[in-house]
Amino acid sequence: MSRPLEHGTSDEFRADRHLDVLVPTRNRPAELAVTLSGLAAQEGVPDFGVVVSDQSDDAPAYAHPAVATMVRVLRHQGHPVLLTRRLPRRGMAEHRASLLAASTARYVLCLDDDVWLAPGTLRRLVTAIAELGCGFVGNAVHGLSYRHDIRPETHRHYEEWDGPPAPERIRPGTPEWERALLHPAANLLHVTERLRLPRGSWRAYKVSWIGGCVLYDREKLVDAGGFDFWRRVPEKHQGEDVAAQLAVLERHGGAGVLPSGAFHLESPTTVTEREIEAWEVLLEQA
Repeated sequence: MSRPLEHGTSDEFRADRHLDVLVPTRNRPAELAVTLSGLAAQEGVPDFGVVVSDQSDDAPAYAHPAVATMVRVLRHQGHPVLLTRRLPRRGMAEHRASLLAASTARYVLCLDDDVWLAPGTLRRLVTAIAELGCGFVGNAVHGLSYRHDIRPETHRHYEEWDGPPAPERIRPGTPEWERALLHPAANLLHVTERLRLPRGSWRAYKVSWIGGCVLYDREKLVDAGGFDFWRRVPEKHQGEDVAAQLAVLERHGGAGVLPSGAFHLESPTTVTEREIEAWEVLLEQA
């Protein structure tokens, strides 16, 4: 029988670390266990903490023995883990805003609760953002059930940065917006295989936005407004990550990083009330 799991406190967690991983979750104990296992397998980035914020309908996901075990593994490795509940639900933007407020780290990784990171992914992302000096870098998630569904028409949207990413004002209806077509299914995996990069190398490429696994320079994210726009959008929304990234891109630039070590678990979404795109609301208000 497992012993009770300590949740930790916000005061103890907030520290001058290099990186914190911010994980919002709801009704996904199996997926969350897999996500945390990916974090526990990372090497080369010793100074990172993890915040898990739960909005499950019943018991929090971290009450499940598999999740609790991975929390204990991370703590055993020296990574602080803060477990919180954020209820009542006020939408994903508010949830992400609360997670961001829990951290004072140099960088923050917004990681969805249905993404497994291959070993080496975190080190590559941290290396990339430090070298590029932009507002964010990210790994688009692969859906491996689409492994043999090759869509060459999407590959034309891949364009590498020649030097540090520049700020960009990206809006729907522009060629830059179409870059997002590179990320569904396993398109980016197919582009990666075509490039045949030397082992250990990586490339920065131009994006409109990235879902699931995005590493921000925390100060630059806050400078662009973070997720504080949650008060300006309806509670039943999606696209809050797009809204934040468009703002960061415009002020500080951003990039995708290839190869991606992020793999989507392809579970059904738990954000079922998503009639409104947050980024559309904010662009209309601008």
